[in-house]
Amino acid sequence: MHLINCMARVLLVSSNVTEEPMPVYPLGLAVVAAALTAQGHQVEQFDFLVADLSLDLLRDRIRTFAPDYVGIGIRNLDNCDSLTRTSYPTLAKQMVEVTRETPGIRVILGGSGFSLAPVELLALTGADHGVVGEGERAVCRLIQELESGRVPPPLLRDPELLDRDSMAAPLFSTELVAFYRERSGMINLQTKRGCPEHCVYCNYPQLEGSRVRPMEPRAVVDALERAVREHRADHFFFTDAIFNDREGHYLAVVEEILRRDLAVSWCCYLRPQGLGRKELALMIRAGLHAVELGTDGACDTTLQAMGKNLTFAEVLEVTAACAAEYLPCAHFVMFGGPGETPETVAEGLANLERLDRSVVFAFSGMRILPGTPLQALALRAGLITPGTSLLEPAYYFAPGLDVEAMNREIARAFHHRRDRVFPPEEGRRRQQTLIRMGYRGLLWDTLLRWRPAALPAIPNGTAHANP
Repeated sequence: MHLINCMARVLLVSSNVTEEPMPVYPLGLAVVAAALTAQGHQVEQFDFLVADLSLDLLRDRIRTFAPDYVGIGIRNLDNCDSLTRTSYPTLAKQMVEVTRETPGIRVILGGSGFSLAPVELLALTGADHGVVGEGERAVCRLIQELESGRVPPPLLRDPELLDRDSMAAPLFSTELVAFYRERSGMINLQTKRGCPEHCVYCNYPQLEGSRVRPMEPRAVVDALERAVREHRADHFFFTDAIFNDREGHYLAVVEEILRRDLAVSWCCYLRPQGLGRKELALMIRAGLHAVELGTDGACDTTLQAMGKNLTFAEVLEVTAACAAEYLPCAHFVMFGGPGETPETVAEGLANLERLDRSVVFAFSGMRILPGTPLQALALRAGLITPGTSLLEPAYYFAPGLDVEAMNREIARAFHHRRDRVFPPEEGRRRQQTLIRMGYRGLLWDTLLRWRPAALPAIPNGTAHANP
């Protein structure tokens, strides 16, 4: 890309405030910061969560740094919990208003949440510009246009997905790393982008494309080593939509970690399909200590209706492999979506009883996100109309389903089970208790009753599981 002739001052702001299931490092902010810095801009990163949710501190940072541009990242539209609904776009609007107090600053929005409803969010917040999808190259191009005196359109999307050579490695902030190591024990990294699956509720293919684009394994492990060397980070979460891609790129990353004998501990999202003890044992040798399985449905009927393209028998098989390797795993399961009936609820709860030595988090309903197949299903079912704004939380429940009765059945099945969590608010309550006790990390692995000595230690005093 053609280099710019003028350096700009850019303040990047993370507006994320959710801490469930844990506080997460704003990886997108670090990636865009790296790309802008490489182009010669002066960049600072500001995290609203680190700033204790203070608009006054944002106001102070704008005054002291005097940016030409403020980029605000919107990670989520809401908390995706139908029982305790919380919406976030208003916060982004408040941040734009604070920025507007200083004349001459251009405001740019971006992030995964923004990319789901860019036209509505731009109108709601009054920002100048927005970047849809991958941001590192598009933001550089946008600022170059503005610095050159041209007037680009309000919304900009990179016309081509980035390849492995153009994806920026994150530029971590020392201040932010210290905060997240203290609060969650870990920071985030990606090893690939894109998701080829067709789950009806998911926006990953919309945000990152349906083609898997792996990063160079050496570059991934270089980023790990830099974070260890420069920030003393030693616990990571790989945020790939699916870590165990079908092509096996993930194994190359694992083998590179082993080749360098890098002493790190990490977690990831795994698809509960096509995994056995051999692959899990290799990952454990490289530092894997806990996994989140993308189960989502509790029986074959609902799995098929969700577009998951897997069976519950496969879920059981992978769960058993995790248990055999003493690897803590969690399942996140949604009830009430397409195809759900009282019979599938009962079957699903019976199936979950068969998941040995794993934690299950249950959710009621499916958040309808813009542009997903679930939105089209909801329109056909008359649950929403073409004019329904999905900025505010809207949930899919199978037509005719008695939702309150379903919730009672889930609560009854999970009652007095430390390894079963419903409603989600119960998980937040337990999380707060564990944090007060000094635990860090995923936290749900503390809900299991076995503690194999062979598992690697996690920093900041986190235990893998209670005895």
